[in-house]
Formats: sequence, structure tokens, C-alpha cells
Amino acid sequence: MSQQAHFLSIEQLCASDSFILFYSSRILVRDQHILWNLDQLSKYLNDSADLILLERTDGSSVIAVSLEEDISEHLQAELNSLRSILFFTDQEKFLLAGRASQLIEWYKSHRFCGTCGSATIHHKNERTLVCEACSLHFFPRISPCVIMLVTKGDQMLLAKSARFNANFYSCLAGFIEIGETPEQTVHREVMEEVNVKVKNIRYISSQSWPFPSQLMLGFLAEYESGEIIPEPTEIADAKWYDIDSLPNVPSEKISVAGKLIRTFIDEVKKTQTD
Repeated sequence: MSQQAHFLSIEQLCASDSFILFYSSRILVRDQHILWNLDQLSKYLNDSADLILLERTDGSSVIAVSLEEDISEHLQAELNSLRSILFFTDQEKFLLAGRASQLIEWYKSHRFCGTCGSATIHHKNERTLVCEACSLHFFPRISPCVIMLVTKGDQMLLAKSARFNANFYSCLAGFIEIGETPEQTVHREVMEEVNVKVKNIRYISSQSWPFPSQLMLGFLAEYESGEIIPEPTEIADAKWYDIDSLPNVPSEKISVAGKLIRTFIDEVKKTQTD
């Protein structure tokens, strides 16, 4: 795959292409739409713009653009946080926007080699940045995480983060450490965050999560023993909830946490009707 598959020039753009625009880490949105067309943008794009290919289908491309100037007023658009679009766009567009944000930030933060400080260049055939001075190759990186719903009978354990003030409950989660399997991380994180031992860990689903650059691996895990004791720097509150009396939780349409909760609810209801 040539460099042109990753970065496009103005001359390579076509009328059927779509664009996702970022300025200063914020996404340009108009009337809850995040995709722009070439007619809307042609006067604002120039040869200095980074045009990063996200996907190409049937001759049309979706392209991420990191703007050097704020053109939101000219486009009658708003500058929104990436997280805010979770509440009005579909999952496919959110994943595209997340990918755009991650690639833009990765290219910005890897302009220089972390070992010798020399400027990096684009690899001719891969989405890679190369230091010609010391021959190091830098690839886009993601941070693997686990997110798990702990269950006990017909109840689920939901927690409120100590980092956010919103009255919002979700699954437990944490980063996979060097040398760990995802299942080992589930055991460790649940014990660290709520003092509970789990068993029968079951993988359900995954999700790219661009806050800032994570891959979330979703599991169900059964309660084995222990009394809930929240780790106060991480968890403000944690409780067992019946499926019919849940607090404010993530939607299954936008997050793997919501999918884990929905999966468990469906399994409980199926058991009750069998």
C-alpha cells in the first residue's frame, strides 16, 4: 500500500469524498452532522492541510482533516468535544470520528523521534513514521483495556466513577498491564476497585474507545466472594442492582458497557421465561 493510501493531496480529492474536521482537538459539527463534502470545504483546503485517509469504499473516501485555522464560523458549525457526539450520532460515524481523532493526535505527537530527537518521515508503504537517523519505526498505538460486568444471580454490580460528578453508573474497567492476559486483568481490577473475587469470566464484545486511544475488551464475570468496598480514588459508589431497577447507565447503542448490561438482562429474562 502506497503512502497515497494514507495521505491524500488536494488533487486526489473527488466530489464524492466525505470529510471529518478537527480544530484544536475539537470536532466541527453542524445540525448534529459530522461529515462534510468537498463543495463545502474546497475554498478552505490548501496544500498544507493534512488529509488523512480513514476508509475508501467504491471509489469514495472518508478523510480526516486537521485544520490550522478555525473555520467553524464560516461553515456555521460548532466546535464540539468528541465525547459529546456520542449522544447524537450513530456508532459507525462515532467510530470514524474516533479513528480520525486518534490518527490526527498520533501524527502530531510523533513528528520527532523519541530516542534521538530527529524529525520523522512517512513510510512509503505503511501507516508508519520513520526516523532516518536511527532507523526506528513508529506505528499507531492503542492501549488495551478490560471492561467487565460482575453478576450475582439476577443482579449486576454497577459503579459510579470518582472522577466524574455526573450521577451515572457503569461497569468496572481498567488497563491491561504488561504480562497480563485480559482475564487476569479482570480478576485484578475487580479486586482492586471493589474488593470482590470473581469467577467464570466470559468474553462478550469489544469496542474502540478514543478517550484517548483504547481498545475495550468486554467481559461478564460471576461473583465468587467478598463484600463491596469501593477504592475511593477510583470508585465513588458501587452497588448490586436488579435488572428492573437500574440507575442511569450507558446505552447499548454507543458503548460496550451498555452492550454488557443488555446481554445480561436478556440472559436473565430468558432464564425467567424458560
